[in-house]
Amino acid sequence: MSIAPRSGGHRLRGADRSASARRGRRGDPQRPLRVVALGGGHGLAANLRALRLLADDITAVVTVADNGGSSGRIRTEMPVLPPGDLRMALAALCEDSDWGSIWGDVIQHRFATEGELDGHALGNLLIVALWQILEDPVEGLDQMAELLGARGRVLPMALDPLDIEAHVRGEDGQLHTVSGQWQVATAAGRVEDVRLIPARPRVPQDVIDALGRADWIIVGPGSWYTSVLPHLMIPEIAEAIRTSPARRCITTNLSVGAQEAEGMTSLDMLDVLLERAQGCRFDALLADPTTLGDALELAESAQGRGIRTLLRQVSVGNGTPQHDPVRLAAAYRDLFDDVYGDVETEHAASVPGDGEHSPAGQAHVEHENARHASAGDRTTGASSPRTEEDMHGADG
Repeated sequence: MSIAPRSGGHRLRGADRSASARRGRRGDPQRPLRVVALGGGHGLAANLRALRLLADDITAVVTVADNGGSSGRIRTEMPVLPPGDLRMALAALCEDSDWGSIWGDVIQHRFATEGELDGHALGNLLIVALWQILEDPVEGLDQMAELLGARGRVLPMALDPLDIEAHVRGEDGQLHTVSGQWQVATAAGRVEDVRLIPARPRVPQDVIDALGRADWIIVGPGSWYTSVLPHLMIPEIAEAIRTSPARRCITTNLSVGAQEAEGMTSLDMLDVLLERAQGCRFDALLADPTTLGDALELAESAQGRGIRTLLRQVSVGNGTPQHDPVRLAAAYRDLFDDVYGDVETEHAASVPGDGEHSPAGQAHVEHENARHASAGDRTTGASSPRTEEDMHGADG
């Protein structure tokens, strides 16, 4: 019996999806909008769950420096890329059909045993198996995406496993060298500098091609130093972003609560990104004024640098620090349509009133929470909820 993905699934409500998906494209007005999203971990996954409601031609470019959880254990046993963030991106692009939901759960399933399989995500093992059989990480990910019926493509940012090393100023005022993505993301203190090892890894040609043909390139959200900035630190990727005819958007985090950003404001995070942008020009910035205390200052600073600012509520709005995928999709629809002004509640039928997130978004959030729980996200503290960006590495 042949296995083929089934069509169907939820779409952005209250909008002509086909028209929205074509706006902002260059050349043929009939072709789909081409969007490239760069990041890693839960921040990128949240982005992809929104973008898949709008666009058909999505490429996710994913960091490959994860050294925690299942991915970290796999890296120590085999000379392969860490599969965890790639797996999460694939799961996020799964359709909301029965097929997509089932297979999304399958690849996110994490074993709970008393043996060596304990803590491993099944999707990580499937991806590595495809890599070993096909001897090509890009082809392996394409095959996995085809099986899942994923709405888009997932690519590694590099063909070599990366390590992250940072200088962190601790509570004692001393500068410490911290090695490893998970260690940097959870280090106590403020990151002052970060570098990749190797500094010039091999970059898939497919990544360069996707950036060159994109209509929009979206950077963030995600762990700033360990998921977002690494893309701008690889010369070939930075050059492809800089020379692409695409428009470029920075999507900020819902908060700056991550340990690696201790003591920083969202304005500080923007400064850090632009300092390391290697000449890349950004056209737009998307921020949630309901979760960021300095959103207005951030907007003024961005606009002073020629970056148009889109302020929209994209969080679920009930105190839970997570994105509502339908709200975020509605914000991107405005971005692609050049609608930058303040918006009344009724502007988008897909976005309900303040303090009440959409039923579709709630379904996404609840399903993803269940998925993370079944995947064994053991690092989440019970005292206070963390933003999706803070959770990088927890699901490796």
